[in-house]
Amino acid sequence: MVYHTADSQINVRLRLLRNSVSAHARVPLTRRWCLLTHIPPESLHRAHNMSFSTEERGNPNTLSYRIYFKSSDGKYISPFHDIPMYADEAQNIFHMVVEVPRWTNAKMEIATKDPLNPIKQDVKKGNLRYVANVFPHKGYIWNYGAIPQTWEDPGHKDNDTGCCGDNDPIDVCEIGNKVCCRGDVIKVKVLGVLAMIDEGETDWKVIAINVDDPNAKDFNNISDVKRLKPGYLEATVDWFRRYKVPDGKPENQFAFNGEFKDKDFATETIKATHGFWKALISQQTNAGELNCKNTCVSEGDSPFCCSADEAKAVVDGSCPCGEASPVPSSVDKWFYYAKN
Repeated sequence: MVYHTADSQINVRLRLLRNSVSAHARVPLTRRWCLLTHIPPESLHRAHNMSFSTEERGNPNTLSYRIYFKSSDGKYISPFHDIPMYADEAQNIFHMVVEVPRWTNAKMEIATKDPLNPIKQDVKKGNLRYVANVFPHKGYIWNYGAIPQTWEDPGHKDNDTGCCGDNDPIDVCEIGNKVCCRGDVIKVKVLGVLAMIDEGETDWKVIAINVDDPNAKDFNNISDVKRLKPGYLEATVDWFRRYKVPDGKPENQFAFNGEFKDKDFATETIKATHGFWKALISQQTNAGELNCKNTCVSEGDSPFCCSADEAKAVVDGSCPCGEASPVPSSVDKWFYYAKN
């Protein structure tokens, strides 16, 4: 895959570092990144045996509901910035933050503009957003979520899609057998990627499988999904093409004529979005309305550095956990459309 980011400061500096005859040019690329951006290397690749937990706040199925994340030592963290992208870099195993369990409809997402980026339900015109059921689909047909420490840069025009990024972490569709829970942080093996164009923005959809799935060993590339789960990829394209139609939106479009790209292409795409995130968190790119406060990545002199006490104050300032409100019965409605 070819990256067209030479105009960004971060890539110019990296190129200078690569060509330099100084000691910096003789250290690994990840270390050079850390020298350049002042991001501690352990915050990017300390993932082995890491564990995470969640804390619910507010009332489920209401505007107040949030899911905050904690590290293994009980410190509040951002799932966008503090959870490492890699679970095992040597094996190209990635972390995935599960936002939406399979078969559910509530459009939950990492709140990229809120302090500590908790998971919350998307809101449209003041109402909680639920994904419509377009026959024959019911809710999301995979465990859906995002890879942390990635960002689809809205200032970067992708050469393959001809569109800029959607300003979110890169999305993942996990196709294993287990129905995950909101806020689960799982380790996934990447198999391929779909290039969706959503209202003029690039919105990559990574296809992956939980490494703990009993069949994970049989899935190593997108061709294995076609072979072992016939119809699943076609259903995935159909789902993404039509899921906004009940809201009065046009069908979504795709680059590559809706064909899935393979594991290698997907992995390079993820790495590119990780590069965009690094530029974001090191203030090489304008964050705009994004909240980049974190407790593990940024150094103390960074405006993005958030102390443990500050993070706790954010959570304490939210609504205490309460009883769930009922889900509207309209969420179960099925919509029927002829395929174009």
